[in-house]
Amino acid sequence: MNIVIAMDSWKGSLSSIEAATSVSEGIRDVIPDAAIQIVPLADGGEGTVEAVLAATGGNLQTVHVKDPLGRQIQASYGILPSGTAVIEMAAASGLTLLSEEERNPFYTSTYGTGQLILDAIQKGCRDFIIGIGGSATNDGGAGMLQALGFSLLDDRGSHIIPGAIGLGSLAEIQTAQAEPLLTQCRFRIACDVTNPLCGINGSSAVFGPQKGASPEQIIEMDMWLEHYARLAHNINPVINANSPGAGAAGGLGFAFLAFLNASLESGISLIMNTVNLEDTICTANWVITGEGQLDAQSAMGKTPSGVASLAKKHNVPVIALAGSITEDASLCNRYGIDAFFPVLETPCSLQEAMDPQTAQQNIRRTASQIFRLIKTVQT
Repeated sequence: MNIVIAMDSWKGSLSSIEAATSVSEGIRDVIPDAAIQIVPLADGGEGTVEAVLAATGGNLQTVHVKDPLGRQIQASYGILPSGTAVIEMAAASGLTLLSEEERNPFYTSTYGTGQLILDAIQKGCRDFIIGIGGSATNDGGAGMLQALGFSLLDDRGSHIIPGAIGLGSLAEIQTAQAEPLLTQCRFRIACDVTNPLCGINGSSAVFGPQKGASPEQIIEMDMWLEHYARLAHNINPVINANSPGAGAAGGLGFAFLAFLNASLESGISLIMNTVNLEDTICTANWVITGEGQLDAQSAMGKTPSGVASLAKKHNVPVIALAGSITEDASLCNRYGIDAFFPVLETPCSLQEAMDPQTAQQNIRRTASQIFRLIKTVQT
């Protein structure tokens, strides 16, 4: 029996590798000689670098960069055997790097993300896969551009200060000092957000509150980003602030589109292609996928539905496991997941359920019971 396990991480509990390993152990409890292939996955958010390196090989690079508030930290990214750099912007500019009290997008910057990119360029990388989920920022990618050598100046010719508040004094954008090797680079951005840069569905209004923005700050930041977009249009006349994904990561998506000629792509599709998942799935008898919570959104471009879509191209049945399952998760059955199962065995608190050891045991036991049934039916 050939089984492929392609799981996302169970955020706050298990990595994709840990979750998949637990499934594998449960299967081997019942079918010791099963041929099992584990393909770690992520959708461009947390765990992307770890998953891609585990699936393809490569090296982890750790460098000193600035965090969202300009403090020196260590952040890591991956370089694949092909020379492609895989970066999570959240490693340098993520919300999890800040305490609740520190969250304020007026003052948080994407400068550290630019430093990661620059380090990879200096190490010879020209192809980039960048996940932009989990940002703490709303600076339109201004900090990243500054780290890459772009000049963002106020009306006195001075560099603007970090954070969204710097955009309030932005008068001119100059590209003459930008890193020249950027013209040789290709940027593929894992982005499942379709929000425009500005407006009621823009980055400030939709994502600002979770980053600590007040209603008054949201109004100001939206105006600043609109002004920023007009200045960017002078440099790149074809750029459109209403492009789907321009508002991703506090406008970082816009900066990639406007200044780095990037493409914004479905996160899970991009990662599945990078790890050549289809080549692995096409000969499988069963595919096991899953994530921490299975809900209607899981059917809309997240890891479980992405895996299922590939499996269905080759008529391979798909089972999904999850820590919790919402009432609307049945939508997943329409998108290629043949059956899904929660792994909780007894009532417990969220903290207890997310305990890594408990989660691993629950996954293993559930997988074991599922394949006990499969073995009985097939023999």
